[in-house]
Amino acid sequence: MDNPGWHARHRAQKDEARLSAPFRRQDGTFQPVEEVGPMAEPFVGGFLPPPSPQPSIGRGAPPPPPPKDPSWMKPGALRVPSAGNASWSEVSRTESTASGAGQSLHSLFANMSAVERSRNLRVARMNPYLQFMAGPLLRYDTVDERGVWRGAAMIVTADAGSVYEPLPTLTYHWDPNREVGKLQRHVSTRKHGKSFDLGPHPADPLSNVSPASPIYENGEYDPRQDPEQRRVEGHELYVYYGNGGTFTFWRFMIEIPLSSHEMKIHYTINNGIELNFFVPGRNQNMRWAAYSCNGFSSGVNSDDFRGPGFKSGYDPVWMDLLAHHAEEPFHALVGGGDQLYCDSIVREPELQDWVTQTKPEAKRTYRLSEEMRLAIDRFYFNHYCQSFRSGAFARANSTIPMLNMLDDHDLIDGFGSYPDDLMKSEVFATIGARGYFFFLLFQCFINVEVDGIDDRHHPFKSLIIGGPGPYVPYPSHSFLASLGPQVAILLLDCRAERKLDQVCSPAEYRAVFTRMRELPRTVEHMVIQLGIPIAYPRMVFLESALGSNFNPLVALGRNGSLGLSGFVNKFNADAELLDDLNDHWTAKHHKKERNWLIQEFQKYALDTRSRVSFVSGDVHCAAVGVFRTFVKDKKKPGVPPTLDHRYMVNVVSSAIVNTPPPNGVITMVSTLATKTHRTLHHAETDEIMVPIFEKDTDGSQPKSKYIMGRRNWCSVRWEPTSGDLIYDIRVEIQKGYGQTTGYTIRSPPPRWN
Repeated sequence: MDNPGWHARHRAQKDEARLSAPFRRQDGTFQPVEEVGPMAEPFVGGFLPPPSPQPSIGRGAPPPPPPKDPSWMKPGALRVPSAGNASWSEVSRTESTASGAGQSLHSLFANMSAVERSRNLRVARMNPYLQFMAGPLLRYDTVDERGVWRGAAMIVTADAGSVYEPLPTLTYHWDPNREVGKLQRHVSTRKHGKSFDLGPHPADPLSNVSPASPIYENGEYDPRQDPEQRRVEGHELYVYYGNGGTFTFWRFMIEIPLSSHEMKIHYTINNGIELNFFVPGRNQNMRWAAYSCNGFSSGVNSDDFRGPGFKSGYDPVWMDLLAHHAEEPFHALVGGGDQLYCDSIVREPELQDWVTQTKPEAKRTYRLSEEMRLAIDRFYFNHYCQSFRSGAFARANSTIPMLNMLDDHDLIDGFGSYPDDLMKSEVFATIGARGYFFFLLFQCFINVEVDGIDDRHHPFKSLIIGGPGPYVPYPSHSFLASLGPQVAILLLDCRAERKLDQVCSPAEYRAVFTRMRELPRTVEHMVIQLGIPIAYPRMVFLESALGSNFNPLVALGRNGSLGLSGFVNKFNADAELLDDLNDHWTAKHHKKERNWLIQEFQKYALDTRSRVSFVSGDVHCAAVGVFRTFVKDKKKPGVPPTLDHRYMVNVVSSAIVNTPPPNGVITMVSTLATKTHRTLHHAETDEIMVPIFEKDTDGSQPKSKYIMGRRNWCSVRWEPTSGDLIYDIRVEIQKGYGQTTGYTIRSPPPRWN
């Protein structure tokens, strides 16, 4: 029982036993897999620490969470925060691990009256009160031609516990004359890593420090307000009807005229706890972070990834990202797919009769009941609320505006890559349709029934509507956003229109390239976000083997023989890994489309004098692939990257939470990474993997220079002196310890004539 994973395994065994025999409660409903309630009031609206009675404490966002380690300070020493880079939470949490804490607290409050203590420690209360289910969440849209930053915030509230007279209101304010100062992050003195305490958050029930009312630069309440202040009433975007009542999604559109320099924007909802985010200067290119695969696959024990000082295996790498954000704030948070894992929908009790059908034909023809339809919506609502309001990820999505694109696990594993008959079956199609609806709602703040599908007259200017989805009742939703005067990003929707023999339709490609060619001529870097890498080692032999009707393991799995039932998936009894391989751009069904798309991006680069680069996730590894001009004569030098319009890097950053593949898979992929691909030699294009990992995270020789099987995320910035776009892949040094080391690759500016 001392094993940190024992409790997790015990809970998993109990859950498995419960879910294998679903039962109805007294009201006639099933016990769902996940069931969330409203947030406790002290955690709604933010995670700012309580103000200190010391007058020197600065206003604004909390610093990075201080280390929990007692070695951070000498026993008995009281550390008084200095202006602008510390807080009362540092004192309170540090004192809790040192001797003399009671005396220190007594000395701070001894000379205060009850009124003064209350004023200094009072928690901000929303007025009128709102009972939160999730949020606040932030979303970035784009910067328009007038230099106005456009984005939105969203909250989800329980109607029974909220007051909507007047309507929920978001207030945001900033000082255009105040430049953002440099923030410093505090690092533990422990040599083997660092650990953090998560400060209070709207949904962190384990937090032990109460949030606070906003305070101002001198630690006092300042009646003066920032010169710029806006108030926005919430727009009712959607109402979810569940067994526990009704729940309203409120969207607040935000517009901020950019200044000549970076600015810190403060916001509150119904005058509650104050949060903040950062926007760039009008002529500044954004700093942004990219991540993918924000969850654990079925069967993974998350406690195996929880290092000392962390409450969850989900948090360590996110805490590293937040520490970098505290040091130098990010302006956008790009989710590259699998922002949450929805595969556990198949464990919902109402779906068990469908799931346990042994014959694929019975699954395909199974009729969807009203009870099943409601259970599907219930799962997505509960799962999104739980995932987006928990731990360090929730802290990030309320302080760094998101820019998200989905992949299969945001819906269900492999959606779009199964045969047509399964994809069109009533139950499976409904799962995909409702999954896509909730993706648009929770991750993009879009409701098609409210916003429509005219991307030229839409609340979000970055939206590009493509063709209709073959299996979901919506068109594809791609996004083209400005990341500064020199940088733009396209998040290509590769899931809504996906079929076994198609990733995106010609209609989607036409719409996307039309909008890309309308970008300002100042744009030198065109970043393409693709959920699945487009330059990555092929596994054609494995695809052929698993797809063969003569594969004996598949046959035995379908019969349940020799314990091999897990070798085939639960939906149509194909090999379990086949949908993952079919998802890849290099799969035989997608190879022609892939090669065409690469050449189209090359034409775009040449015509617009733009450097194209790709950012991808999905594979639970870090890697970098490169397309470049193929020089047939090996005696001749290659074309310098700055002069080569075919030079396109594909940065692969995955996963920020999920477990890496087994060592055997890493070894196999690493071996394939050195293989020469002649697929595009006819188009004067070569393709290689870059040996970027010259050393392992501990400085030793790596198992592979091409593939890194550790959790990771990516920091991206534009360098003014060179014009390079610098991708810094941050790889976890030691599992669960919340500390990373960087591996950089540069995407050079276009310098051809």
